[in-house]
This record gives sequence, C-alpha cells and structure tokens, in this order.
Amino acid sequence: MKPMKMLAITSAFLITGLLAETASGHEYKLGKLEIDHPFARAMVPVAKVGGGYLTIVNKGDEPDRLLSVSSERAKTVQLHEMKMDDGVMEMNEQKDGIAIPAGATVPMQPNSDYHIMFMNVAAPFKEGEKIKATLTFEKAGKLDVDFIVGPLAAGSTPADDGHGGMDHTHMDHGK
Repeated sequence: MKPMKMLAITSAFLITGLLAETASGHEYKLGKLEIDHPFARAMVPVAKVGGGYLTIVNKGDEPDRLLSVSSERAKTVQLHEMKMDDGVMEMNEQKDGIAIPAGATVPMQPNSDYHIMFMNVAAPFKEGEKIKATLTFEKAGKLDVDFIVGPLAAGSTPADDGHGGMDHTHMDHGK
C-alpha cells in the first residue's frame, strides 16, 4: 500500500475513533468517585433556568457528599431532590448536599430523585456547547467538569424531565 493511502486510512480511523468517543459520553474520576456523562439540555431563548444531569459512582469504602456545583454560566447552581407528596411532585433544594454512600451509584438524571439546576443563566444553553462547572465534594474535594449540552428535550416533551407537570408557584427559580 502506498504511504499516502496508508496515511489517509489511518487518519480516517483516528477521526472515527475520536467522534465515537465524543458521541458515547465522557467520564471523570476524583479519588474513588467516578462522574459519568455530565450533560444539560438546550434551553429556549428566554429561559433563565436549566437542568444538569450526571451519575456519581462511589467505588470506595467511605461515603462522601456532593456539597455544591458552581458555574460561571449561572448566578447560582442548586442541587435538587424531586419526590411525590400526596400525589404532588415537590422539588426541594438540598442545601446540605447529596449523600454519595460507599459502593453506591447516585443517578442525577431526568426522572430520577436528584438533578442540578443552573439558576439565573445569563445566556441560555445551546445544543453542542459545553458548560464548565466545578463539583465540590465533602471528602474528595473539587473537580472541574464539562456539561455537554444536548437537544432541548431528550424525550417526547420537555415535561419528560419531571419539571413540566410540577406546580412551580412556591419555588424560587431565580426570578
């Protein structure tokens, strides 16, 4: 095989591999913690609040706690828990953070118990961009991550993330 043809084939394989890696997700490690695929959804142009999602796996023998998340893209970032109370979905800020038990996986995903809220966002998130953020853990310390912004709604409607059908009248979403 001619050197130029071999170079072209090798380049094609490398580019394909990089694209596959980007498409399949991204992971981070901090001590015994693994943070899998931080992502956010694109926001409508007038939105000031956006959701962030990831999964935390504690492969250690000691519990930890996600204390906070910060980002230059939002005035504040909150950790939220969603739960049903007498048939009504409630969303509550977790001011003391979220426990990450030893040996456990804590999903912070659409339709799970926990998620991240980017509040008072100056510019809505656009599909394809990366939102830089810092996760702060009680024991493991700080970790910089990129939330990759995907489509406006991963499911059939924006309500699929649990926010659409909620009563937001008593919630301060940074207004």
